[in-house]
Amino acid sequence: MSFDFDIVIAGGGLNGPALALGLAQAGFSVAMIDARPERARASDNFDGRGYALALASKRLLSAIGVWQACAPNAQPMMDIKVSDGRAGEGPSPFFLHFDHTEIEEGPMGFMLEDRFLYRAFQEALAETSGIELISEDSVVDQRLIAGGTTVTLASGREISARLLVGCDGRQSGVAQRAGIKRTGWGYQQTALVCAIDHELPHNGVAHQFFMPPGPLAILPLPGNRSSIVWSETAENAAAIHALSDEDYMAVLRPRFGDFLGEISLSGARFTYPLGLSVANEFVAKRVALVGDAAHGLHPIAGQGLNAGLRDVGALVEVLTDAKSRGEDFAAIDVLERYQQWRRFDTATLVAATDLTNKIFSNDNPILRVGRDIGMGLVNAIPGLRRRFIREAAGLTGELPRLMR
Repeated sequence: MSFDFDIVIAGGGLNGPALALGLAQAGFSVAMIDARPERARASDNFDGRGYALALASKRLLSAIGVWQACAPNAQPMMDIKVSDGRAGEGPSPFFLHFDHTEIEEGPMGFMLEDRFLYRAFQEALAETSGIELISEDSVVDQRLIAGGTTVTLASGREISARLLVGCDGRQSGVAQRAGIKRTGWGYQQTALVCAIDHELPHNGVAHQFFMPPGPLAILPLPGNRSSIVWSETAENAAAIHALSDEDYMAVLRPRFGDFLGEISLSGARFTYPLGLSVANEFVAKRVALVGDAAHGLHPIAGQGLNAGLRDVGALVEVLTDAKSRGEDFAAIDVLERYQQWRRFDTATLVAATDLTNKIFSNDNPILRVGRDIGMGLVNAIPGLRRRFIREAAGLTGELPRLMR
């Protein structure tokens, strides 16, 4: 039978547009359903939200024609410094220092604001044939039909396709309607997110400072400005977020320190509850899950979007290869190749982020000594340190062609 599209993508955040572009460039016809108005986040106003993109993710964005528009506003991450301590006391003498010169590929990654990345996606979608963007609408029902699926939108429109991909977040309606259950738990932590201006240059260095309530990430943006992802207990975070800007900064300063001189708030403030949510299956009949719909992680290593873009690269490759061999690219045995590829990497990442958060987000004196010695040992062994650097750059494991 004939279908309206080869593939329907539910969700227009960041993974959805990346997948739509990758698939369209591989010759698939795609409909992308986005509940928000077109260009909803492509504002010229700075709001402080940004992403740490690993080098492998930058390669994928280049391959699908998005990075060229982002590059002028991206800040290379040259070094990463990881330390442990308490607010107001400064870091312990044991630390990790990842220097980009220890690998041949260049910067380990780039910091990029949400507004620039989202705008680049919107422009690329508009210029790419084979994609229909359906804004201000959402998938409310899905059902299997012979050889494919039909989705019903909130507007009442029905669309048929060979495959439905859920890029619709941790509460994925696509996954729920497909009968896919989830495993996860809350961390009783909340991320406080903002940006700050500082007196001294950051020199492209990203910092991760582990404190008992949770980590503080200081991520370099262009100019003398950095993005902050600051994890606190849920109770403390609610109280801090309710403070005035002046009092908020008074709480942040002893945690941040004075290594960048005077600091001041820049842009808006946000909060996000932290938890783990992983789909028990990444695929079902005529359904695949990508990004947070498949795996919602703790932001401790900044790998959420990077893991989603790995999903994108893997799914595009699996579907393209199946189509070139004359297979039904949306058949369950094909989709299971995608699941098998991504499941081990996801399980490893989930275990690493979960364990790191549990080990570092406490004030147990025995654990403090153990983790400080561990960081010191990793920092002292060049081969092991280089392995961690390549991991941070997203260069390990089986990379999809779009990331090579």
